[in-house]
Amino acid sequence: MTSTLLYTILSLSILGGLLAVILYFVAQKFKVQEDSRIEQVLEALPGANCGGCGFAGCRAFAEYYINNPDSSSFICPVGGNEAMMHIAQILGREVKEQVPKLAVLRCNGSCQNLPRINTYNGSLSCAVAASLYGGQTGCSYGCLGMGDCVKVCQFNAMVMDPLTCLPVILEDKCTSCGACVKACPRNILEIRPKGPKNRRIYVACANKDKGAVIRKVCTVGCLGCQLCLKACPFEAITIADNLATIDPGKCRLCRKCTPVCPVGCITEINFPPKKQEIGNE
Repeated sequence: MTSTLLYTILSLSILGGLLAVILYFVAQKFKVQEDSRIEQVLEALPGANCGGCGFAGCRAFAEYYINNPDSSSFICPVGGNEAMMHIAQILGREVKEQVPKLAVLRCNGSCQNLPRINTYNGSLSCAVAASLYGGQTGCSYGCLGMGDCVKVCQFNAMVMDPLTCLPVILEDKCTSCGACVKACPRNILEIRPKGPKNRRIYVACANKDKGAVIRKVCTVGCLGCQLCLKACPFEAITIADNLATIDPGKCRLCRKCTPVCPVGCITEINFPPKKQEIGNE
């Protein structure tokens, strides 16, 4: 009995050792060698894993970046140009400096401009509310005001304004990662260039209804009147589906469009007061 037990243990030990040797050689044969530069690139990245670059995380970005010789369009929105320059030095490449960007809210439907016509008592989620009904206002395009964008921002770059019921983007913290854009069910958040001296102009409206319909629900909704289109000397404004949009690549910040807008939905950011405004004070 004892000899049989010892024989069994010995056989199993030999078999286990043999299998271990086989597994070792199989692992060596099919081992995938990881590029050592991946760790160097990961160290140069901020490690936010926000997905703003279009990849699942920093590692996926690093692997694809290293294996793709055309890196002209690659950008880590959190690390910005500084991080990309560092990575380019590691890989011995040249990288094109990208224009700094940030998120903007294309809606000015505050509590004052867009009165509430009903009360929502469901889950405090824009995504849930959008799937259930049109919202607490008469505008089916505007901000739902429940802060899904604020909740997903891992850089604390957004807060809800209790007076306007709208999210506010904090310029000095926004990394243009795009998490808020993806979270918004109304698609009213977008990433735009910061502009020279952080100045930019855009239409703070996403309503595609006709002007007569918009007038009934919002005092600052775009009417699609084309007055801004006619005033722009650089063909930076287009009208589609009753809605005006400003192309940041063509806009020269001349500000000729803002005074002709009858509802004031064209937003100017970080501009000094105009001379005539100073004289009237």
